[in-house]
Amino acid sequence: MNIAQFLTIFISSVFIYNVILSRFLGLCPFLAISKESKPALAMSLAVTFVIVMSSMITWVIYRFLLVPFNITYLRTIFFILVIATFVQLVEMVIRKISPAMYRFFGIYLALITTNCAVLGVAVMNIDMFFVKNKAVAGSFYFSLFQGFSVGVGFTLAMLLMSGIRERLEFCDVPESLRNFPIAFIIASIMSLAFMGFNGFRF
Repeated sequence: MNIAQFLTIFISSVFIYNVILSRFLGLCPFLAISKESKPALAMSLAVTFVIVMSSMITWVIYRFLLVPFNITYLRTIFFILVIATFVQLVEMVIRKISPAMYRFFGIYLALITTNCAVLGVAVMNIDMFFVKNKAVAGSFYFSLFQGFSVGVGFTLAMLLMSGIRERLEFCDVPESLRNFPIAFIIASIMSLAFMGFNGFRF
Protein backbone atom coordinates (compact mmCIF):
# COMPACT_ATOMS: atom_id res chain seq x y z
CA MET A 1 0.00 0.00 0.00
CA ASN A 2 1.17 3.51 -0.80
CA ILE A 3 -0.28 6.98 -1.13
CA ALA A 4 -0.44 6.71 -4.93
CA GLN A 5 -2.92 3.83 -4.72
CA PHE A 6 -5.22 5.77 -2.41
CA LEU A 7 -4.90 8.87 -4.59
CA THR A 8 -5.85 6.80 -7.64
CA ILE A 9 -8.92 5.45 -5.87
CA PHE A 10 -9.96 8.95 -4.76
CA ILE A 11 -9.60 10.63 -8.15
CA SER A 12 -11.27 7.72 -9.94
CA SER A 13 -14.21 7.57 -7.52
CA VAL A 14 -14.83 11.32 -7.30
CA PHE A 15 -14.17 12.49 -10.85
CA ILE A 16 -13.49 9.82 -13.50
CA TYR A 17 -16.10 7.27 -12.43
CA ASN A 18 -18.40 9.48 -10.37
CA VAL A 19 -21.14 7.24 -9.05
CA ILE A 20 -23.93 9.55 -10.26
CA LEU A 21 -22.56 11.34 -13.31
CA SER A 22 -20.51 8.51 -14.81
CA ARG A 23 -21.97 5.27 -13.46
CA PHE A 24 -25.55 6.67 -13.26
CA LEU A 25 -26.27 5.06 -9.89
CA GLY A 26 -28.31 6.71 -7.16
CA LEU A 27 -30.30 8.99 -9.47
CA CYS A 28 -33.47 8.99 -7.33
CA PRO A 29 -32.12 11.17 -4.48
CA PHE A 30 -29.98 13.08 -6.96
CA LEU A 31 -33.04 14.37 -8.80
CA ALA A 32 -35.53 14.47 -5.93
CA ILE A 33 -33.51 15.99 -3.06
CA SER A 34 -31.26 18.37 -4.99
CA LYS A 35 -33.64 21.35 -5.09
CA GLU A 36 -31.90 22.99 -2.12
CA SER A 37 -28.33 22.74 -0.86
CA LYS A 38 -29.04 22.01 2.82
CA PRO A 39 -31.22 18.92 2.26
CA ALA A 40 -28.86 17.80 -0.52
CA LEU A 41 -25.89 17.97 1.85
CA ALA A 42 -27.80 16.15 4.61
CA MET A 43 -28.83 13.39 2.21
CA SER A 44 -25.26 13.14 0.91
CA LEU A 45 -23.87 12.73 4.41
CA ALA A 46 -26.44 10.05 5.18
CA VAL A 47 -25.64 8.16 1.96
CA THR A 48 -21.89 8.52 2.58
CA PHE A 49 -22.25 7.10 6.08
CA VAL A 50 -24.24 4.13 4.79
CA ILE A 51 -21.76 3.51 1.95
CA VAL A 52 -18.70 3.62 4.24
CA MET A 53 -20.20 1.40 6.92
CA SER A 54 -21.61 -0.99 4.33
CA SER A 55 -18.23 -1.22 2.61
CA MET A 56 -16.63 -2.21 5.90
CA ILE A 57 -19.24 -4.74 6.99
CA THR A 58 -19.73 -6.33 3.57
CA TRP A 59 -15.95 -6.85 3.22
CA VAL A 60 -15.86 -8.63 6.58
CA ILE A 61 -18.90 -10.75 5.72
CA TYR A 62 -17.52 -11.70 2.32
CA ARG A 63 -14.01 -12.45 3.60
CA PHE A 64 -14.87 -14.35 6.78
CA LEU A 65 -18.31 -15.84 6.06
CA LEU A 66 -19.17 -16.18 2.40
CA VAL A 67 -15.74 -17.27 1.11
CA PRO A 68 -14.92 -19.83 3.86
CA PHE A 69 -18.35 -21.48 3.55
CA ASN A 70 -18.28 -21.25 -0.26
CA ILE A 71 -21.57 -19.33 -0.45
CA THR A 72 -20.33 -16.28 -2.34
CA TYR A 73 -23.37 -16.53 -4.62
CA LEU A 74 -25.43 -15.17 -1.70
CA ARG A 75 -23.46 -11.94 -1.51
CA THR A 76 -26.23 -9.75 -2.92
CA ILE A 77 -28.71 -10.94 -0.28
CA PHE A 78 -26.24 -10.42 2.55
CA PHE A 79 -25.20 -7.02 1.25
CA ILE A 80 -28.79 -5.80 0.99
CA LEU A 81 -29.45 -6.89 4.58
CA VAL A 82 -26.43 -4.93 5.79
CA ILE A 83 -27.47 -1.84 3.83
CA ALA A 84 -31.05 -2.03 5.10
CA THR A 85 -29.80 -2.21 8.69
CA PHE A 86 -27.71 0.92 8.40
CA VAL A 87 -30.45 2.82 6.59
CA GLN A 88 -32.79 2.09 9.49
CA LEU A 89 -30.12 3.39 11.87
CA VAL A 90 -29.67 6.59 9.87
CA GLU A 91 -33.43 7.04 9.64
CA MET A 92 -33.84 6.75 13.42
CA VAL A 93 -31.00 9.22 14.06
CA ILE A 94 -32.37 11.84 11.63
CA ARG A 95 -35.91 11.45 13.01
CA LYS A 96 -34.55 12.03 16.53
CA ILE A 97 -32.21 14.92 15.71
CA SER A 98 -34.26 16.77 13.06
CA PRO A 99 -37.92 15.81 12.65
CA ALA A 100 -38.35 18.56 10.03
CA MET A 101 -35.53 17.12 7.92
CA TYR A 102 -37.01 13.65 8.37
CA ARG A 103 -40.38 14.85 7.06
CA PHE A 104 -38.69 16.64 4.16
CA PHE A 105 -36.84 13.52 3.02
CA GLY A 106 -40.03 11.48 3.21
CA ILE A 107 -39.85 8.24 1.28
CA TYR A 108 -36.46 9.07 -0.22
CA LEU A 109 -34.69 8.40 3.07
CA ALA A 110 -36.04 4.87 3.18
CA LEU A 111 -35.11 4.47 -0.48
CA ILE A 112 -31.42 4.53 0.48
CA THR A 113 -32.03 0.84 1.20
CA THR A 114 -32.62 0.25 -2.49
CA ASN A 115 -30.17 2.92 -3.65
CA CYS A 116 -28.18 1.09 -6.29
CA ALA A 117 -25.15 3.30 -5.55
CA VAL A 118 -24.77 1.78 -2.08
CA LEU A 119 -25.09 -1.81 -3.30
CA GLY A 120 -22.98 -1.02 -6.35
CA VAL A 121 -20.05 0.14 -4.22
CA ALA A 122 -20.20 -2.97 -2.04
CA VAL A 123 -20.17 -5.24 -5.10
CA MET A 124 -17.49 -3.14 -6.81
CA ASN A 125 -15.23 -3.44 -3.76
CA ILE A 126 -15.42 -7.21 -3.93
CA ASP A 127 -14.84 -7.31 -7.68
CA MET A 128 -11.87 -4.95 -7.49
CA PHE A 129 -10.10 -6.02 -4.32
CA PHE A 130 -10.62 -9.79 -4.37
CA VAL A 131 -8.87 -12.05 -6.87
CA LYS A 132 -10.28 -15.58 -7.12
CA ASN A 133 -12.02 -15.02 -3.77
CA LYS A 134 -8.74 -14.04 -2.09
CA ALA A 135 -8.33 -10.54 -0.70
CA VAL A 136 -5.48 -8.55 -2.20
CA ALA A 137 -3.05 -6.88 0.18
CA GLY A 138 -4.71 -3.94 1.88
CA SER A 139 -8.11 -4.70 0.35
CA PHE A 140 -9.98 -3.82 3.55
CA TYR A 141 -8.48 -0.33 3.65
CA PHE A 142 -8.96 0.09 -0.10
CA SER A 143 -12.64 -0.89 0.22
CA LEU A 144 -13.19 1.48 3.12
CA PHE A 145 -11.46 4.37 1.36
CA GLN A 146 -13.27 3.70 -1.89
CA GLY A 147 -16.58 3.81 -0.03
CA PHE A 148 -15.62 7.18 1.43
CA SER A 149 -14.40 8.47 -1.94
CA VAL A 150 -17.63 7.45 -3.66
CA GLY A 151 -19.50 9.30 -0.92
CA VAL A 152 -17.41 12.42 -1.64
CA GLY A 153 -18.22 12.08 -5.34
CA PHE A 154 -21.91 11.65 -4.52
CA THR A 155 -21.80 14.77 -2.32
CA LEU A 156 -20.01 16.77 -5.01
CA ALA A 157 -22.63 15.89 -7.62
CA MET A 158 -25.50 16.67 -5.22
CA LEU A 159 -24.09 20.06 -4.22
CA LEU A 160 -23.34 21.04 -7.82
CA MET A 161 -26.87 20.12 -8.86
CA SER A 162 -28.53 21.84 -5.89
CA GLY A 163 -26.50 25.00 -6.48
CA ILE A 164 -27.60 25.14 -10.11
CA ARG A 165 -31.25 24.42 -9.28
CA GLU A 166 -31.29 27.11 -6.61
CA ARG A 167 -30.06 29.64 -9.17
CA LEU A 168 -32.75 28.48 -11.60
CA GLU A 169 -35.40 29.67 -9.14
CA PHE A 170 -34.49 33.21 -10.22
CA CYS A 171 -34.60 32.39 -13.94
CA ASP A 172 -37.52 32.41 -16.32
CA VAL A 173 -37.74 28.69 -17.05
CA PRO A 174 -40.54 27.64 -19.44
CA GLU A 175 -43.43 25.92 -17.71
CA SER A 176 -42.89 22.67 -19.62
CA LEU A 177 -39.26 22.42 -18.40
CA ARG A 178 -39.69 23.22 -14.71
CA ASN A 179 -38.62 20.77 -11.99
CA PHE A 180 -37.71 17.33 -13.32
CA PRO A 181 -37.37 18.10 -17.06
CA ILE A 182 -34.80 20.83 -16.50
CA ALA A 183 -33.13 18.67 -13.82
CA PHE A 184 -32.60 15.89 -16.37
CA ILE A 185 -31.15 18.36 -18.87
CA ILE A 186 -28.76 19.75 -16.25
CA ALA A 187 -27.75 16.24 -15.17
CA SER A 188 -26.96 15.26 -18.75
CA ILE A 189 -24.82 18.38 -19.29
CA MET A 190 -22.98 17.73 -15.99
CA SER A 191 -22.40 14.15 -17.04
CA LEU A 192 -20.93 15.30 -20.35
CA ALA A 193 -18.65 17.68 -18.47
CA PHE A 194 -17.43 14.88 -16.18
CA MET A 195 -16.65 12.75 -19.22
CA GLY A 196 -13.69 15.08 -19.73
CA PHE A 197 -12.01 13.44 -16.75
CA ASN A 198 -11.86 10.15 -18.69
CA GLY A 199 -8.68 11.48 -20.27
CA PHE A 200 -6.83 10.89 -17.00
CA ARG A 201 -4.83 7.68 -16.93
CA PHE A 202 -3.03 6.14 -13.96
